[in-house]
Amino acid sequence: MQPDARFRFENFVVGSANRLAVAAARAVAESPGAAYNPLFIYSASGLGKTHLAGAIGNHARQLQPTLQVEYVTLDDFMEQLHAAISIGQTATFTQRYQHVDILLLDDVQFLTGRRETQTEMLRLFNALAGTGRQIVMTSDRPPNEIADVDERLVTRLAGGLIVDIGAPDYETRVAILRNKCDERGVALRPNVLEELAKTEYGNVRELQGALNRIIAQQQLGGPVRTDQVRVVLGEPAPAWRAPTPAKERGGEYMSFLSDVASVVAQNVEGWRMRLSEAVAYWNGEGYRTQVLERALHMPKAPDIEGLLGMYTAAVERLRALEQEVNAIDPALGASEVFRDPERVRDAEDVVRRAEAGEVPPPGPSSAFTRAGFEVSPSNQLAVKAADAVAADPGGKYNPLFVHGPSGVGKTHLANAIGNEIVEASGGAIGVSFVSAGEFIDELIAALQDGTLERWRARYRAAGALIIDDIQFMAGKERTQEELFHIFNALHGAGKQIVLTSDREPKDLDGLEERLRSRFEGGLVVGISSPDRALREKLYARYLSLVEPPPEDGLLEYLSDRPASSVREIIGTVNRLVAAADVAGVSLNVDLARKELEGVGSAPAPAPVNARAMDAFFLDDEKVVWDWPDVAGRAIEEWR
Repeated sequence: MQPDARFRFENFVVGSANRLAVAAARAVAESPGAAYNPLFIYSASGLGKTHLAGAIGNHARQLQPTLQVEYVTLDDFMEQLHAAISIGQTATFTQRYQHVDILLLDDVQFLTGRRETQTEMLRLFNALAGTGRQIVMTSDRPPNEIADVDERLVTRLAGGLIVDIGAPDYETRVAILRNKCDERGVALRPNVLEELAKTEYGNVRELQGALNRIIAQQQLGGPVRTDQVRVVLGEPAPAWRAPTPAKERGGEYMSFLSDVASVVAQNVEGWRMRLSEAVAYWNGEGYRTQVLERALHMPKAPDIEGLLGMYTAAVERLRALEQEVNAIDPALGASEVFRDPERVRDAEDVVRRAEAGEVPPPGPSSAFTRAGFEVSPSNQLAVKAADAVAADPGGKYNPLFVHGPSGVGKTHLANAIGNEIVEASGGAIGVSFVSAGEFIDELIAALQDGTLERWRARYRAAGALIIDDIQFMAGKERTQEELFHIFNALHGAGKQIVLTSDREPKDLDGLEERLRSRFEGGLVVGISSPDRALREKLYARYLSLVEPPPEDGLLEYLSDRPASSVREIIGTVNRLVAAADVAGVSLNVDLARKELEGVGSAPAPAPVNARAMDAFFLDDEKVVWDWPDVAGRAIEEWR
C-alpha cells in the first residue's frame, strides 16, 4: 500500500518537540538506506508518527519516481502473513517485501507476544538491511519498552536512529492551527487561535478536534470571539459539515487536471504513451524495464505489439521459473535474476542447478570486510585465527569457533573470513553464510515439503560453511542431528567450517556431546568487550567523519569510558553528533560530559539555534542516533 498522499513535509509543522525527528526523516527520504537505517520514530498517539512516515515515502518517490515504497501497519502485516501461511505461500509473501526499496511499518508496538511475526520480521529486516534498502518504523514506545520481543529483533531495531516526538509547545500549536485553517480556507477572528493554543493538549488530534468545534460554532452561530473560546470548548461538539468553498475548489482542481490530461494526450505520440504506461505498470510489479525504457528513446516507433508481447512472455516465463525454484528453495526465489526479463536464461540455469542440488546457501555479506575490522588485545587472538583460516581454509583450525557477548564483532569477523576466502580463491571456493535461525527454518520447510535430501545436498555443495549464532540450535534435536551429518561431510572433505556463539561450547546447555566434542576439536577463541586500545581506534574512525572536526581532548575522554560493545561506541558517537547538531556547535569534551554524564556545561549555541537547545533534546534517555558509516554501514551488525 502506498502512503497517504496528504502526508507531506510541506504540511508537517516543525517545532522544538519534533525538529530532530523531521531532520532525520528528511535525511532518510533524500538518501534511502544510506542515512539512518532503520529509522525508528516513537511518540504517544496523535503526535504525527504516521504523517512523518508517509512524508518520507512521498518525498522519496518525488525525488526518485522508480523507488518502490510500501506502507503497512503491523496489523495488516500480520494478517497478510497469516493468510500466506494458511495457503502455503510464505515464500511469496517474503519475496514481495524483499523487493521494496523503502518499507514503512506503522505501529510496531503490537509485536508483543507475536513470536511468528517477530521471526518473519527479523528475517525480512536482515534481507532488506543487507541489500541497503530503507526501513522506517513507528511505535508508541521505544524498542526496549516493547514487551515480549525477541532480543535479536530489539537489538536491530535499536541499531539505527531512534528518535521521539513530544507534545507540541505553544508556538507549534499556533502554527498547526493556522496551517489547518489555511488548508480548509477558514478565517477566524484575531487572537482566537492563540487563545485556543493556550490549552496544552496532549496530542495534535485533540488540538484538531478543538479547532473543529470552533469552526463548527462559527458556521452555525457566527464568528467566535476570543472570550468565547473556552465556553465553546466546554460544550459538546456539533456535527461538522465540510465547507462549500472546499468542494468548489475540488471541482475546479479536477477540471484543471482533466484539461491538462487532454492537452498531454493531444501532444504526446501514442506509442510513447503506451510504452510509458507499460514501464509504469511493470515497475509496479517489481520487474526491470530497461528494454522498454530504451525503446522509449528511439527516434521512430518500434514494433510496439511485438516488443510488448515478447516482454510479457519473458515475464510469464520468469514467474513460472520463480514458482519452480520456490518449491525447491524459497531463498533462491528472492534472486534479482527472476525480476529481469532480459535474464531468462540465467533464471533457467538457477532452476536447473537447484533441481540438481548444486546451489549452496547464499554467501557472506560483502559489506563486512577484514580491512574494516579493528584489532586490539581484546580480539587479537580471534583475528589471527581468522586470518590463518582465510589463508588456508580447511587446513588449519577447522572448525573455528568464535564466541563472545553480543555486539563485539563476531558476525563481522565471520563474514570477513568468508569474503577473504572467496577473494583469495578467485571465487573458486563457494562460501555459504547462514544464521542458526535460518538453518532451522530451512530444515523445517524441507521436512514439510519432503525435500530433505535436496536441502542436505545444498549444504554439502558448499566449499566452506559459516553458521552464525549457533547457540540457538541448543535443545533442537533434529537440527543437531542434521548439522552433525553435514559437519562430518564437510569436515571429511577438508572444507572449512566457522561457527559463532555467545558462549563457549562447554557452556551451551542442550548441545549434544557429539557436536560439542567436534566444535572443541578445532580452535575455540573468544572476543571480549572492547578494551581501551580498541575503543580509541573505533572512536578515532567515527570521529574522523564528523564535520566540523571535534575539538582536542574528546578522543581521549571517550576512549577512557568503558563500553560493553561496538554498538555502544557507535551509539555514543551518534548521540553526541545529534546533540552537537541541535546545539549548533562542534563536538567537544564539555558537551560530551554534559550529554553522557549530565555534568558540566555545553558551549553556548549560535544565536539562530538558541531555541533548539532545550532539555528535551539533551535528555540522555531520548536521543539515540545511528552512525552512517561511509566505509561500511553494516558494521552496526557487530556481535
